[in-house]
Amino acid sequence: MCGIAGYFNIQRQPETDLRLLERMIWPLRHRGPDGFGFFQDPRAGLAHARLSIIDLEGGWQPIHNEDRTLWIIFNGEIFNYPELRRELIGRGHRFATSSDTEVIIHLYEEKGENCLEELNGQFAIAIYDQGRQSLFLARDRMGIRPLFYTTHQNRLLFASEIKAIFAADPSVERAIDPLVLQEIFTFWSSAGGDTVFRGIRQLEPGCWLKLERDGTMQQQRYWEIPFQEREFARAPERELAAELRDLLIDAVRLRLRADVPVGAYLSGGLDSSAITSLIRHYTDNDLKTFSVTFSDTVYDEQREQQEMAGFLDTDHNEIRCTYATIGRAFPEVVRHTETPILRTAPTPLFLLSSLVRETGYKVVLTGEGADEILGGYDLFKEAKVRAFIAGQPDSACRPFLLKRLYPYLALSPSRSAEYARRFFNTDAPLDDPFYGHRPRWKTTAGTHVFFRDEILAAAGTPPVERLREQWAPRLAGLDYFSRAQFLESRLLLGNYLLSSQGDRMAMAHSVEGRFPFLDHRVVEFACSIPPRLRMKALNEKNILKKAVADILPPAIVRRRKQPYMAPDIPSFFGDESPQYVRYHLSERRLEETGLFKPAAVRRLLAKCEKRARQGFRENMAFVGILSTQILCDAFVENFQDDTPDTLPGKRVVINKEN
Repeated sequence: MCGIAGYFNIQRQPETDLRLLERMIWPLRHRGPDGFGFFQDPRAGLAHARLSIIDLEGGWQPIHNEDRTLWIIFNGEIFNYPELRRELIGRGHRFATSSDTEVIIHLYEEKGENCLEELNGQFAIAIYDQGRQSLFLARDRMGIRPLFYTTHQNRLLFASEIKAIFAADPSVERAIDPLVLQEIFTFWSSAGGDTVFRGIRQLEPGCWLKLERDGTMQQQRYWEIPFQEREFARAPERELAAELRDLLIDAVRLRLRADVPVGAYLSGGLDSSAITSLIRHYTDNDLKTFSVTFSDTVYDEQREQQEMAGFLDTDHNEIRCTYATIGRAFPEVVRHTETPILRTAPTPLFLLSSLVRETGYKVVLTGEGADEILGGYDLFKEAKVRAFIAGQPDSACRPFLLKRLYPYLALSPSRSAEYARRFFNTDAPLDDPFYGHRPRWKTTAGTHVFFRDEILAAAGTPPVERLREQWAPRLAGLDYFSRAQFLESRLLLGNYLLSSQGDRMAMAHSVEGRFPFLDHRVVEFACSIPPRLRMKALNEKNILKKAVADILPPAIVRRRKQPYMAPDIPSFFGDESPQYVRYHLSERRLEETGLFKPAAVRRLLAKCEKRARQGFRENMAFVGILSTQILCDAFVENFQDDTPDTLPGKRVVINKEN
């Protein structure tokens, strides 16, 4: 794992600019604290900050092919690299290192962009072809590793994080995009390749981009989550469960490949417990586990975590989160997410990765992704109940099923059957492409009342309708359950969970997260399971439970799902209320940023100060407004280049003038 950054000149420049690369890579030092590597010629520059995990001595980047015409920097891991390496050697390729990075460059030499189809991994790749004078960028199938880019003054700038692009040149625009801001305050994330910063884009999951010497840019999707209208697998449940288990065993085995120790997150839920148990039962890996506990019992899962740690006899480590620790860490979390967030949930994971690093570990396996691909969320259960009610809309009994939804929420919308029926809009047409998500998006979009009128007007068409124009063709023909899974995987998982809660929180402390459930073979298999078996009746992740039932305690398998959450408003209004809250939400600062209505925010603050439990909208609005204000302060108004005159640590510099 590491951080990458670089540039590509649309026209050759007479002089190379090493200082530009140093400015770009320095803000990414948390991603790669072990040293820096650089390549330059008059056309392109590549920079790399290294976190040493594979080939600790020889894997320094940039890496080249045999004749030094192709140069690569790479953020991530290729888990099947030993097998690919053997095949490439058999075809005559010569290797100078034992790293997985070098496998990519030789594979690209043979197959060009088609090499991506052979990679089992999580990656952001930049390859400069010095002979053709072209740049190739690519991102892994599910979007585990980030990659951002922009064009500025006849030059393409790219990096693992946006802060590196801003550091490249103070004249790069740093402004909030009101359209994307509304998307985030609706979907919890941007809906596509745009970011909250105007003009800065992300390369979307499963896509590659190629830029030629004449400025011609081509972008293409090479893989998509394969929910589609088709004949589903007809095998019995036990056979489906057995195949899923075999795939997960291999996915875990591959993700334990490293030249450093590998640990595991253990939340106490089914997904992380399954991954940890597979490590224990099917590998000889030493098992160190890490968990977050909460002082607020509403969010705490310590009992289940300790039950699993004892069951598997792991070396277990915990970090305890209080309201105060979450409140103190929140501004730093926002600086790492580089986007507004509507919940504090990333913050405990930021603190957890610090614990991992303090114990001397760099790599952890997690259970992320199982809910999206295997049918685990209550949102899917909600859609199934709504569809069941729609089958007999006059039934007096069926609406009572709504009361089974969200029992863990103090202010649950299902507290009464009639209120739930109105809230969940049980009369909505089943062929609506956003059938499963409408109730959630309606609730989140309630936060738009805090936007200034000019921000709302700037976006024009509402976010959901823009999304319909973009994605309705892709969703056409899918059943409502698969549509909901696809949307959740592309929006929440790809642009929020794997980013703000995943990559950014782990890499803030130089820790690499690995995700067995997101092995593309596992994802493709999960999409082939009939929807009625992904969630059987209202039993979520039905096939996964059958696959791991014999290696987990029965109580963990039977346990009702408790989504990972953290306290929101209470983290900022207690005995140790952080001072920055009043600064960022002051009328003066709200006027300066020009995004939110000061009077509306003032009323929200008054409600929060009462320290009574608030509803969904209030919690999302408060955290979203605060994080946006922090973001504006850190990146739009007060971003500074703090690159030292000489970068510390090991440096590898390659200058090519031809």
